[in-house]
Amino acid sequence: MNILAALKQAEAKLKKQADTVRKQLDAVRAAMKILGREVASSGKRIGRKKRVMSAAARARIGKATKLRWAKYRAAKAKKH
Repeated sequence: MNILAALKQAEAKLKKQADTVRKQLDAVRAAMKILGREVASSGKRIGRKKRVMSAAARARIGKATKLRWAKYRAAKAKKH
């Protein structure tokens, strides 16, 4: 076998391997995107962003929760 034929055969083999790796990489990227954890090459997250709650909203939620539990305990104490 001459050198040119051997090089063409090696090239075809490497192209086939590259295609297989590209398909696997696409599958991994698709899975990452589905999970919402895709990271761009710059390191920034793509997709869902972290939700931030203001201190006032957190305080309102805490106050409402304490009020609900107080009503629950008062109702429970009334039954006994």
